Amino acid sequence: MTDTADSFLPKSSFLSTMKDRGYIHQCTDPGGLDSALQEKIVPAYIGFDCTATSLHVGSLVQIMMLRHLQKSGHKPIVLLGGGTTRIGDPTGRDESRAMLTDEQIQANMDGIRKVFEKYISFGDGETDAILVNNADWLDELKYIEFLRDMGVHFTINRMLTFDSVKLRLEREQPMTFLEFNYMILQAYDFLELNRNYGCCFQMGGSDQWGNIINGVELNRRVDQKETFGLTTPLVTLANGQKMGKTMGGAIWLNDDMLSPYDFWQFWRNTDDADVGRFLRLFTELPMTEIEKLESLEGAEINEAKKVLANEATKMCHGEDAAHAAEETARKAFEEKSLAADLPKISVPKAELEAGVAFSDLFTRAGLATSKGEARRLVKGGGARLNDEKIDDSELMVTTAMLNEEGTIKLSAGRKRHILVEPA
Repeated sequence: MTDTADSFLPKSSFLSTMKDRGYIHQCTDPGGLDSALQEKIVPAYIGFDCTATSLHVGSLVQIMMLRHLQKSGHKPIVLLGGGTTRIGDPTGRDESRAMLTDEQIQANMDGIRKVFEKYISFGDGETDAILVNNADWLDELKYIEFLRDMGVHFTINRMLTFDSVKLRLEREQPMTFLEFNYMILQAYDFLELNRNYGCCFQMGGSDQWGNIINGVELNRRVDQKETFGLTTPLVTLANGQKMGKTMGGAIWLNDDMLSPYDFWQFWRNTDDADVGRFLRLFTELPMTEIEKLESLEGAEINEAKKVLANEATKMCHGEDAAHAAEETARKAFEEKSLAADLPKISVPKAELEAGVAFSDLFTRAGLATSKGEARRLVKGGGARLNDEKIDDSELMVTTAMLNEEGTIKLSAGRKRHILVEPA
Protein backbone atom coordinates (compact mmCIF):
# COMPACT_ATOMS: atom_id res chain seq x y z
CA MET A 1 0.00 0.00 0.00
CA THR A 2 1.11 3.56 -0.64
CA ASP A 3 0.30 6.68 1.32
CA THR A 4 0.94 9.14 -1.49
CA ALA A 5 -0.23 9.64 -5.06
CA ASP A 6 1.84 12.75 -5.88
CA SER A 7 3.82 11.27 -8.77
CA PHE A 8 1.01 9.15 -10.22
CA LEU A 9 -0.44 10.14 -13.62
CA PRO A 10 -3.95 8.64 -13.86
CA LYS A 11 -5.74 7.73 -17.08
CA SER A 12 -9.28 7.33 -15.75
CA SER A 13 -11.59 10.34 -15.92
CA PHE A 14 -12.37 10.31 -12.19
CA LEU A 15 -8.81 10.10 -10.87
CA SER A 16 -7.63 12.65 -13.43
CA THR A 17 -10.25 15.09 -12.16
CA MET A 18 -9.33 14.33 -8.56
CA LYS A 19 -5.65 14.94 -9.19
CA ASP A 20 -6.10 18.09 -11.29
CA ARG A 21 -8.37 19.69 -8.71
CA GLY A 22 -6.32 18.77 -5.64
CA TYR A 23 -8.53 16.12 -4.04
CA ILE A 24 -5.95 13.34 -3.64
CA HIS A 25 -3.85 12.96 -0.51
CA GLN A 26 -3.37 9.20 -0.10
CA CYS A 27 -4.37 6.14 -2.10
CA THR A 28 -3.88 2.47 -1.28
CA ASP A 29 -3.16 1.33 -4.86
CA PRO A 30 -3.36 4.16 -7.43
CA GLY A 31 -2.53 1.95 -10.42
CA GLY A 32 -5.00 -0.78 -9.51
CA LEU A 33 -7.77 1.72 -8.78
CA ASP A 34 -7.10 3.59 -12.03
CA SER A 35 -7.38 0.35 -14.01
CA ALA A 36 -10.62 -0.64 -12.27
CA LEU A 37 -12.14 2.78 -13.01
CA GLN A 38 -11.32 2.35 -16.71
CA GLU A 39 -12.64 -1.21 -16.96
CA LYS A 40 -16.03 -1.09 -15.22
CA ILE A 41 -18.59 0.93 -13.29
CA VAL A 42 -17.12 1.19 -9.80
CA PRO A 43 -19.44 1.54 -6.79
CA ALA A 44 -17.71 3.76 -4.18
CA TYR A 45 -18.81 4.95 -0.78
CA ILE A 46 -18.22 7.61 1.83
CA GLY A 47 -19.63 7.33 5.33
CA PHE A 48 -21.30 10.16 7.26
CA ASP A 49 -22.29 9.88 10.90
CA CYS A 50 -25.52 11.59 11.90
CA THR A 51 -24.44 13.99 14.64
CA ALA A 52 -26.58 16.97 13.50
CA THR A 53 -29.63 17.61 11.31
CA SER A 54 -27.39 18.96 8.53
CA LEU A 55 -23.85 18.55 7.27
CA HIS A 56 -21.65 21.65 7.03
CA VAL A 57 -19.05 22.74 4.48
CA GLY A 58 -16.44 20.63 6.27
CA SER A 59 -18.12 17.65 4.55
CA LEU A 60 -18.40 19.35 1.18
CA VAL A 61 -15.11 18.00 -0.21
CA GLN A 62 -16.44 14.47 0.29
CA ILE A 63 -19.83 15.34 -1.21
CA MET A 64 -18.14 16.89 -4.25
CA MET A 65 -16.09 13.71 -4.67
CA LEU A 66 -19.30 11.69 -4.90
CA ARG A 67 -20.62 14.20 -7.45
CA HIS A 68 -17.49 13.93 -9.61
CA LEU A 69 -17.58 10.14 -9.27
CA GLN A 70 -21.11 9.99 -10.67
CA LYS A 71 -20.30 12.43 -13.46
CA SER A 72 -17.38 10.16 -14.39
CA GLY A 73 -19.77 7.23 -14.92
CA HIS A 74 -19.52 5.45 -11.56
CA LYS A 75 -21.94 4.70 -8.73
CA PRO A 76 -21.94 6.71 -5.48
CA ILE A 77 -23.02 5.05 -2.24
CA VAL A 78 -23.88 7.36 0.64
CA LEU A 79 -23.52 5.46 3.90
CA LEU A 80 -25.33 7.06 6.83
CA GLY A 81 -24.10 5.90 10.22
CA GLY A 82 -27.37 5.10 11.92
CA GLY A 83 -25.46 2.45 13.85
CA THR A 84 -22.00 3.98 14.31
CA THR A 85 -23.44 7.34 15.41
CA ARG A 86 -24.49 5.56 18.60
CA ILE A 87 -20.77 5.21 19.39
CA GLY A 88 -19.31 8.36 17.84
CA ASP A 89 -16.12 8.51 15.78
CA PRO A 90 -13.22 9.23 18.19
CA THR A 91 -10.95 10.45 15.38
CA GLY A 92 -9.35 13.80 16.15
CA ARG A 93 -11.16 14.26 19.45
CA ASP A 94 -9.88 14.67 23.00
CA GLU A 95 -13.12 13.47 24.56
CA SER A 96 -16.11 11.26 23.83
CA ARG A 97 -18.96 12.60 21.73
CA ALA A 98 -22.30 13.20 23.43
CA MET A 99 -24.49 10.10 23.25
CA LEU A 100 -27.58 10.60 21.08
CA THR A 101 -30.91 8.81 21.39
CA ASP A 102 -32.27 6.71 18.51
CA GLU A 103 -34.91 9.41 17.95
CA GLN A 104 -32.26 12.13 17.65
CA ILE A 105 -30.21 10.02 15.25
CA GLN A 106 -33.27 9.39 13.05
CA ALA A 107 -34.12 13.11 12.98
CA ASN A 108 -30.52 13.90 12.00
CA MET A 109 -30.61 11.27 9.25
CA ASP A 110 -33.79 12.78 7.82
CA GLY A 111 -32.14 16.21 7.65
CA ILE A 112 -28.87 14.97 6.17
CA ARG A 113 -30.61 13.05 3.37
CA LYS A 114 -31.77 16.38 1.89
CA VAL A 115 -28.18 17.56 1.42
CA PHE A 116 -27.18 14.78 -0.97
CA GLU A 117 -30.19 15.25 -3.24
CA LYS A 118 -28.75 18.66 -4.17
CA TYR A 119 -25.45 17.23 -5.40
CA ILE A 120 -26.04 13.72 -6.76
CA SER A 121 -28.86 11.84 -8.51
CA PHE A 122 -30.54 8.89 -6.81
CA GLY A 123 -32.42 6.07 -8.54
CA ASP A 124 -32.27 2.50 -9.78
CA GLY A 125 -29.86 2.97 -12.70
CA GLU A 126 -26.33 1.59 -12.89
CA THR A 127 -24.74 4.91 -11.96
CA ASP A 128 -27.57 6.27 -9.82
CA ALA A 129 -26.61 6.91 -6.22
CA ILE A 130 -28.02 4.88 -3.37
CA LEU A 131 -28.29 5.74 0.30
CA VAL A 132 -27.82 3.03 2.92
CA ASN A 133 -27.85 2.92 6.72
CA ASN A 134 -25.26 0.83 8.56
CA ALA A 135 -27.77 0.18 11.34
CA ASP A 136 -29.35 -2.31 8.90
CA TRP A 137 -26.51 -4.76 9.56
CA LEU A 138 -24.87 -3.49 12.74
CA ASP A 139 -28.13 -3.80 14.69
CA GLU A 140 -28.32 -7.48 13.74
CA LEU A 141 -24.82 -8.46 14.82
CA LYS A 142 -24.43 -11.17 17.42
CA TYR A 143 -21.63 -9.97 19.63
CA ILE A 144 -19.78 -13.24 20.30
CA GLU A 145 -20.01 -14.36 16.68
CA PHE A 146 -18.83 -10.94 15.49
CA LEU A 147 -15.83 -10.99 17.83
CA ARG A 148 -14.91 -14.52 16.77
CA ASP A 149 -15.23 -13.88 13.02
CA MET A 150 -13.91 -10.31 12.78
CA GLY A 151 -11.90 -9.64 15.94
CA VAL A 152 -9.15 -12.06 14.96
CA HIS A 153 -8.19 -9.78 12.07
CA PHE A 154 -7.37 -6.80 14.32
CA THR A 155 -4.42 -6.66 16.72
CA ILE A 156 -4.39 -4.38 19.74
CA ASN A 157 -0.75 -3.56 18.91
CA ARG A 158 -1.75 -2.04 15.57
CA MET A 159 -4.91 -0.38 16.83
CA LEU A 160 -2.83 1.50 19.39
CA THR A 161 -0.80 3.07 16.58
CA PHE A 162 -3.78 4.83 15.00
CA ASP A 163 -3.96 8.59 15.51
CA SER A 164 -7.45 8.48 17.02
CA VAL A 165 -6.11 6.29 19.85
CA LYS A 166 -2.63 7.83 20.18
CA LEU A 167 -4.08 11.32 20.56
CA ARG A 168 -6.12 10.31 23.58
CA LEU A 169 -3.28 8.35 25.18
CA GLU A 170 -0.70 11.11 24.66
CA ARG A 171 -3.01 13.68 26.20
CA GLU A 172 -3.98 11.29 28.99
CA GLN A 173 -7.65 11.56 28.03
CA PRO A 174 -9.86 8.51 28.59
CA MET A 175 -10.98 6.44 25.60
CA THR A 176 -13.86 4.07 26.24
CA PHE A 177 -13.96 0.50 25.02
CA LEU A 178 -17.09 1.53 23.12
CA GLU A 179 -15.09 4.07 21.08
CA PHE A 180 -12.23 1.62 20.64
CA ASN A 181 -14.66 -0.59 18.70
CA TYR A 182 -15.47 2.16 16.19
CA MET A 183 -12.63 1.35 13.78
CA ILE A 184 -13.63 -2.32 13.67
CA LEU A 185 -17.24 -1.45 12.89
CA GLN A 186 -16.20 0.96 10.13
CA ALA A 187 -14.03 -1.74 8.55
CA TYR A 188 -16.99 -4.12 8.79
CA ASP A 189 -19.15 -1.56 6.95
CA PHE A 190 -16.81 -1.82 3.97
CA LEU A 191 -17.06 -5.62 4.05
CA GLU A 192 -20.87 -5.50 4.10
CA LEU A 193 -21.03 -2.94 1.30
CA ASN A 194 -18.71 -5.06 -0.82
CA ARG A 195 -20.82 -8.17 -0.22
CA ASN A 196 -24.20 -6.50 -0.76
CA TYR A 197 -23.47 -3.86 -3.42
CA GLY A 198 -20.14 -4.85 -4.98
CA CYS A 199 -18.61 -1.71 -3.47
CA CYS A 200 -14.83 -1.90 -3.88
CA PHE A 201 -13.77 1.68 -3.17
CA GLN A 202 -13.94 3.84 -0.03
CA MET A 203 -13.14 7.55 0.10
CA GLY A 204 -12.79 9.93 3.03
CA GLY A 205 -10.81 12.70 4.67
CA SER A 206 -7.17 12.27 5.60
CA ASP A 207 -8.10 11.57 9.23
CA GLN A 208 -9.86 8.39 8.01
CA TRP A 209 -6.77 6.81 6.41
CA GLY A 210 -6.25 4.24 9.16
CA ASN A 211 -9.94 3.28 9.23
CA ILE A 212 -10.01 2.92 5.44
CA ILE A 213 -6.92 0.70 5.43
CA ASN A 214 -8.61 -1.50 8.05
CA GLY A 215 -11.56 -1.98 5.70
CA VAL A 216 -9.35 -2.75 2.69
CA GLU A 217 -7.43 -5.35 4.69
CA LEU A 218 -10.57 -6.89 6.19
CA ASN A 219 -12.02 -7.45 2.71
CA ARG A 220 -8.77 -9.10 1.64
CA ARG A 221 -8.45 -11.29 4.72
CA VAL A 222 -12.07 -12.43 5.05
CA ASP A 223 -13.34 -12.58 1.45
CA GLN A 224 -10.07 -12.37 -0.51
CA LYS A 225 -11.49 -9.32 -2.35
CA GLU A 226 -9.42 -6.49 -3.80
CA THR A 227 -10.68 -3.11 -2.65
CA PHE A 228 -9.29 0.43 -2.71
CA GLY A 229 -9.10 3.49 -0.49
CA LEU A 230 -8.45 7.15 -1.16
CA THR A 231 -8.26 10.16 1.15
CA THR A 232 -8.37 13.91 0.60
CA PRO A 233 -6.07 16.51 2.17
CA LEU A 234 -7.20 18.31 5.30
CA VAL A 235 -8.87 21.52 4.13
CA THR A 236 -8.18 24.53 6.30
CA LEU A 237 -8.69 28.23 5.72
CA ALA A 238 -5.70 30.49 5.04
CA ASN A 239 -5.73 31.53 8.70
CA GLY A 240 -5.35 27.89 9.77
CA GLN A 241 -8.94 27.59 10.97
CA LYS A 242 -10.72 24.30 10.33
CA MET A 243 -12.99 24.33 7.29
CA GLY A 244 -16.67 24.34 8.21
CA LYS A 245 -16.89 26.76 11.12
CA THR A 246 -16.55 30.50 11.48
CA MET A 247 -16.84 33.02 14.28
CA GLY A 248 -20.61 33.04 13.78
CA GLY A 249 -20.97 29.26 13.86
CA ALA A 250 -21.04 26.30 11.48
CA ILE A 251 -21.64 26.87 7.75
CA TRP A 252 -24.52 24.42 7.34
CA LEU A 253 -25.66 23.05 3.98
CA ASN A 254 -29.39 22.96 4.77
CA ASP A 255 -31.21 26.28 4.38
CA ASP A 256 -33.25 25.74 7.55
CA MET A 257 -29.94 25.82 9.46
CA LEU A 258 -28.23 28.63 7.53
CA SER A 259 -29.75 31.05 5.02
CA PRO A 260 -28.57 30.95 1.39
CA TYR A 261 -27.46 34.57 1.89
CA ASP A 262 -25.14 33.64 4.79
CA PHE A 263 -23.88 30.67 2.76
CA TRP A 264 -23.09 32.99 -0.16
CA GLN A 265 -21.35 35.42 2.18
CA PHE A 266 -19.11 32.69 3.57
CA TRP A 267 -17.66 32.07 0.09
CA ARG A 268 -17.58 35.78 -0.79
CA ASN A 269 -15.44 36.39 2.30
CA THR A 270 -12.83 33.81 1.24
CA ASP A 271 -9.25 34.87 1.88
CA ASP A 272 -7.37 35.88 -1.29
CA ALA A 273 -4.93 32.98 -0.75
CA ASP A 274 -7.76 30.41 -0.78
CA VAL A 275 -9.64 31.52 -3.90
CA GLY A 276 -7.94 29.28 -6.48
CA ARG A 277 -7.97 26.21 -4.24
CA PHE A 278 -11.64 26.66 -3.35
CA LEU A 279 -12.64 27.22 -6.99
CA ARG A 280 -11.03 23.85 -7.79
CA LEU A 281 -12.60 21.97 -4.88
CA PHE A 282 -16.06 23.52 -4.61
CA THR A 283 -17.07 24.47 -8.16
CA GLU A 284 -17.17 22.72 -11.53
CA LEU A 285 -15.74 25.60 -13.51
CA PRO A 286 -13.22 24.53 -16.18
CA MET A 287 -9.61 24.62 -15.03
CA THR A 288 -8.73 27.23 -17.67
CA GLU A 289 -11.32 29.61 -16.25
CA ILE A 290 -10.15 28.95 -12.68
CA GLU A 291 -6.56 29.75 -13.65
CA LYS A 292 -7.67 33.10 -15.08
CA LEU A 293 -9.71 33.95 -11.99
CA GLU A 294 -7.01 33.04 -9.49
CA SER A 295 -4.49 35.18 -11.37
CA LEU A 296 -6.49 38.37 -10.67
CA GLU A 297 -4.79 40.77 -8.31
CA GLY A 298 -5.71 43.61 -5.98
CA ALA A 299 -9.39 44.59 -5.90
CA GLU A 300 -10.08 42.46 -8.99
CA ILE A 301 -9.77 39.26 -6.91
CA ASN A 302 -13.15 40.22 -5.42
CA GLU A 303 -14.74 39.35 -8.77
CA ALA A 304 -13.28 35.84 -8.47
CA LYS A 305 -14.75 35.59 -4.96
CA LYS A 306 -18.19 36.52 -6.28
CA VAL A 307 -17.88 33.81 -8.95
CA LEU A 308 -16.92 31.31 -6.22
CA ALA A 309 -19.85 32.40 -4.03
CA ASN A 310 -22.32 32.18 -6.93
CA GLU A 311 -21.13 28.79 -8.15
CA ALA A 312 -21.05 27.20 -4.67
CA THR A 313 -24.45 28.65 -3.71
CA LYS A 314 -25.99 27.64 -7.04
CA MET A 315 -25.04 24.02 -6.43
CA CYS A 316 -26.27 23.95 -2.85
CA HIS A 317 -29.36 26.18 -2.98
CA GLY A 318 -30.17 26.73 -6.65
CA GLU A 319 -29.56 29.48 -9.20
CA ASP A 320 -32.35 31.75 -7.95
CA ALA A 321 -30.98 31.70 -4.40
CA ALA A 322 -27.48 32.52 -5.65
CA HIS A 323 -28.75 35.50 -7.69
CA ALA A 324 -30.88 36.72 -4.78
CA ALA A 325 -27.93 36.52 -2.38
CA GLU A 326 -25.66 38.43 -4.75
CA GLU A 327 -28.28 41.14 -5.24
CA THR A 328 -28.88 41.40 -1.48
CA ALA A 329 -25.15 41.78 -0.93
CA ARG A 330 -24.88 44.43 -3.64
CA LYS A 331 -27.67 46.49 -2.07
CA ALA A 332 -26.32 46.05 1.45
CA PHE A 333 -22.70 46.87 0.61
CA GLU A 334 -22.79 49.10 -2.43
CA GLU A 335 -26.02 51.02 -1.84
CA LYS A 336 -26.03 50.69 1.97
CA SER A 337 -29.75 49.91 1.74
CA LEU A 338 -31.70 47.39 3.73
CA ALA A 339 -32.42 44.27 1.71
CA ALA A 340 -35.29 41.97 2.62
CA ASP A 341 -33.07 38.90 2.34
CA LEU A 342 -30.57 39.95 5.02
CA PRO A 343 -30.58 37.45 7.91
CA LYS A 344 -32.78 38.45 10.84
CA ILE A 345 -33.07 37.78 14.54
CA SER A 346 -36.07 38.58 16.70
CA VAL A 347 -35.78 40.25 20.10
CA PRO A 348 -38.78 40.65 22.44
CA LYS A 349 -40.16 44.19 22.07
CA ALA A 350 -40.21 44.65 25.84
CA GLU A 351 -36.46 43.96 25.96
CA LEU A 352 -35.74 46.55 23.29
CA GLU A 353 -37.97 49.10 25.00
CA ALA A 354 -35.97 48.62 28.21
CA GLY A 355 -32.68 48.66 26.27
CA VAL A 356 -30.26 45.87 25.34
CA ALA A 357 -26.50 46.29 25.61
CA PHE A 358 -25.05 46.39 22.09
CA SER A 359 -22.36 43.87 23.11
CA ASP A 360 -25.07 41.41 24.15
CA LEU A 361 -27.03 42.01 20.95
CA PHE A 362 -23.97 41.49 18.72
CA THR A 363 -23.25 38.21 20.52
CA ARG A 364 -26.84 37.00 20.17
CA ALA A 365 -26.77 37.91 16.47
CA GLY A 366 -23.63 35.82 15.90
CA LEU A 367 -21.60 38.86 14.86
CA ALA A 368 -19.26 38.31 17.81
CA THR A 369 -18.41 35.24 19.87
CA SER A 370 -18.36 37.17 23.16
CA LYS A 371 -19.22 40.55 24.65
CA GLY A 372 -15.50 41.25 24.89
CA GLU A 373 -15.08 40.65 21.18
CA ALA A 374 -18.02 42.97 20.46
CA ARG A 375 -16.33 45.71 22.48
CA ARG A 376 -13.08 45.12 20.58
CA LEU A 377 -15.05 45.65 17.35
CA VAL A 378 -15.98 49.10 18.64
CA LYS A 379 -12.35 49.89 19.46
CA GLY A 380 -11.30 48.85 15.97
CA GLY A 381 -14.07 50.89 14.32
CA GLY A 382 -15.77 47.80 12.90
CA ALA A 383 -19.13 47.92 14.72
CA ARG A 384 -22.04 49.73 13.10
CA LEU A 385 -25.69 50.32 13.85
CA ASN A 386 -27.90 51.36 10.92
CA ASP A 387 -24.67 52.00 8.96
CA GLU A 388 -23.41 54.48 11.58
CA LYS A 389 -20.18 53.69 13.43
CA ILE A 390 -20.61 52.80 17.10
CA ASP A 391 -18.19 54.76 19.30
CA ASP A 392 -19.66 53.98 22.72
CA SER A 393 -18.71 50.52 23.99
CA GLU A 394 -21.51 50.79 26.61
CA LEU A 395 -24.23 51.68 24.08
CA MET A 396 -27.78 50.50 24.89
CA VAL A 397 -29.89 49.57 21.86
CA THR A 398 -33.57 50.56 22.14
CA THR A 399 -36.72 50.79 20.03
CA ALA A 400 -35.86 54.47 19.47
CA MET A 401 -33.23 53.20 17.02
CA LEU A 402 -35.69 51.35 14.78
CA ASN A 403 -35.48 52.53 11.16
CA GLU A 404 -38.33 53.22 8.75
CA GLU A 405 -38.66 49.50 8.03
CA GLY A 406 -39.09 48.79 11.74
CA THR A 407 -35.74 47.00 12.13
CA ILE A 408 -32.23 47.73 13.42
CA LYS A 409 -29.30 46.90 11.15
CA LEU A 410 -26.19 45.63 12.94
CA SER A 411 -22.90 45.34 11.04
CA ALA A 412 -19.53 43.82 11.90
CA GLY A 413 -17.07 45.17 9.36
CA ARG A 414 -18.26 45.76 5.81
CA LYS A 415 -19.47 42.25 4.98
CA ARG A 416 -21.46 40.87 7.91
CA HIS A 417 -24.93 42.24 8.63
CA ILE A 418 -27.95 41.21 10.68
CA LEU A 419 -31.39 42.82 10.99
CA VAL A 420 -32.91 42.93 14.47
CA GLU A 421 -36.70 43.05 14.56
CA PRO A 422 -38.91 43.40 17.64
CA ALA A 423 -41.12 40.38 18.35
